[in-house]
Order: sequence, then C-alpha cells, then structure tokens
Amino acid sequence: MSEGHETPRPTAGAGGVDDDEPTTRLRRELPQEVSVTAAEGPGRAAPDEKNRLTGRQRLAQGLWPPRFTRAQLIVAVLLFGLGFGLAVQVASNNDDSALRGARQEDLVRILDELDDRTQRLEEEKQGLEDQRTELENSSDQAEEARKQTVEKERQLGVLAGTVAAQGPGITLTINDTKGTVEADMLLDAIQELRAAGAEAIQVNGVRVVASTYLTDSGKGISVDGNKITQPFRFKVIGNPQDLEPALNIPGGVVQTLEKEQATVTVERADKIVVDALRAAKRPDYARSSSQ
Repeated sequence: MSEGHETPRPTAGAGGVDDDEPTTRLRRELPQEVSVTAAEGPGRAAPDEKNRLTGRQRLAQGLWPPRFTRAQLIVAVLLFGLGFGLAVQVASNNDDSALRGARQEDLVRILDELDDRTQRLEEEKQGLEDQRTELENSSDQAEEARKQTVEKERQLGVLAGTVAAQGPGITLTINDTKGTVEADMLLDAIQELRAAGAEAIQVNGVRVVASTYLTDSGKGISVDGNKITQPFRFKVIGNPQDLEPALNIPGGVVQTLEKEQATVTVERADKIVVDALRAAKRPDYARSSSQ
C-alpha cells in the first residue's frame, strides 16, 4: 500500500449492509416513547395547585372531615365522665357548705330539733290512734263522736284564725331602721316557725293563716293587703324550745336579718295571746265529700 492511495471504505451498495441498520431495528422493537412534557405535566400541576392554597384552607382540609380513632373516643368519654363527676361534687359541696361551717353545738341543736319534730309527729299519730280506739270501744259512740267533733272544730278554728288562742310561745321583734327588710324575709320567718311547730301566728295585729301572702308596699310590707311598718312583731304559740332554736340556726332567719343590719330579739313566754281574728270564708267550689 502506497502513501498516495486512500483505502476505500465499504458502502451500502458495496458491502450490502448499512451501518445504521442495527439502530433502526432496535427503535422498531422498543415501544414508542412517551412525551416527557405530557407525562410530567399533571404531576407538576398538583403541587402548584397545592402551593396556591392558603394556610386557613389547608387547616380546614386537615380538620374536616374529622378522623377519630377508637382510643380517642374512649378518652373523650372518660374525660366527659370525669368532668360530670367533678361538677356534681362541687354542687354537693356548695349545698353542704352552710352545715360544714357550723359549730359542733349548732349541729347538735339542729339534730335535737329534728328529733323533737319526729317526736311531735309520733305523738300526733298516737293521739289519732287513741281517738279511733275510743270510738270503737265507747258505749255511746254518738256522744263520743260529738265531743271529738267539737274539739276538732276548736282546733281547726285556731288554725283557720277564726277563734282566739293562747298558750306558751315566743315573741319575735324585728327593728328595721335602715329599711332593708323585705317581704320575702318575713315570709321565710313564718315558714321556719311553721316548720318548728307553730300553731298560731300573729304579725302586727294580722292573723297568719294558710292563705296568707306578703308583698312589699312602698316603705313597708303588706300582709294579706294590710300594710304594716317596723318594728315587725310576731306573736307565736308553740313549744318555745323548738321555736327559738329554729330561728337561730346557722344561716337561718336571725343571721339573714342581721346581715341586713336589722335588730332581732326573741323572747320566750309561758303565755302568748293571739287574738287577731279572720272571718270564715265559705269556699266557692270545694264541698265536703263526707255523706
């Protein structure tokens, strides 16, 4: 081979084989390529759309709809039960706070008062049973029934305020120089006296009966429409040993009135006269059911 001659390179026509033929055959055998732009387009759109959401919108998507597990539900129920129990305990402690703050002698006096009320009810029960026995064993049942009817009429007359009454009891005097005592405070005193066994009550010349009502009237108080002014004086017939302690219990009538800067005095007496009367009123609709 001489330097002046260039060795000829085989051509397609000469050698019968094209250098690009293997590459062309490989492209025919492989699947068609997917456009990179088309494949990546949706994938990039979602992050862009997510990035466009505000913080409030992302927070809302995270909170709703709520996703609870069983453990979270159990914890929520236990916390609710614990809170409800604490609320009940606090309410119970508030109701008992007045008695918890009382002195030992005050608690003993309250228990004695409850025992006295129980004994009084037992005595009334025994009296009714004795009356029934007398009616069953009396030789003259008609006469015995008449006597008991008269006695019962007297008792009902005292309760209804149609007859005067006298007996042991107390006098409750309330001086209200500041004008702070209201009708509901006097009503509380009446209710407390009734609960302690008062059988007849008179307030400044007005007989207190079952239908008695009290209202505030200007600078005074009205009892059944009759205006009364201070000092308010209660005449009460009953057992003094039950009536006076009932007014002096911790947080009771006397302490409530004294907080309003009123002066309260309670005096026991062997004889209290309740002479204010109420006219007997015939009921408009109620009639006796006895034949």
